Amino acid sequence: MTDSSQTKGPGASSRGAKAAKAGRRAPGRRAPGRPGPDSPDLRERLLDGAIACFAREGIAATPLKAIATEAGVTPALLHYYFGDKAQLQEAVVSERVMPAFARLREPLLHADDDVAELVAAFVKGIGSLVAEHPWVPALWVREVLCEGGALREVLFERIGPQMPQMMAARFAQAQQRGEINEDLDPRLLMVSLVGLTLFPAAGAPIWRRMFQADDLDFDALRRHTLALLDRGLAAG
Repeated sequence: MTDSSQTKGPGASSRGAKAAKAGRRAPGRRAPGRPGPDSPDLRERLLDGAIACFAREGIAATPLKAIATEAGVTPALLHYYFGDKAQLQEAVVSERVMPAFARLREPLLHADDDVAELVAAFVKGIGSLVAEHPWVPALWVREVLCEGGALREVLFERIGPQMPQMMAARFAQAQQRGEINEDLDPRLLMVSLVGLTLFPAAGAPIWRRMFQADDLDFDALRRHTLALLDRGLAAG
């Protein structure tokens, strides 16, 4: 019988040594080369870097190179995962923005027909949203409120039908049942709620400095907002 080692080419021993070395590679350590789509931790870090830059500088003003620097990777790696900036922006919307607002919407759906419970769920939800995702207020101001903001159509087409329009419709139904002041416009009631929650969160660095109010956290803001909505300026 012929010895199988004699049938191998001259480079067989070196290839065998490399294979053995690869087999001894520490667990979890990937071989050199481009990372594949099975690296979720790195992909999450890239999305985190993107949304941090978008909230701080604005989407239009943020080049891919800045995002790569924020995430501690090369621009080539960012291109490998997301292609171009448009695809990265869509990934940020789909995997960061929409899930954040979906969590805000969930308790609103379980508020039944109780208007006070619905309002309280929204106010508390905004506080939790901002606490968990501090980038939301700045991104909202830059990319939704400002003319030409890159996320304005996202509000109209994807967030609006799921939450603001739903809440305005429920306010209108409550008004028809006589549970809400007939002088109020249900649509503007939704606008007022946003003005009492998301805007103060966005302006927190300003009013905290102006009033030396570092002691006021978002839980204090929530309690204040609910008291204002419930009792207005009336004493007691």
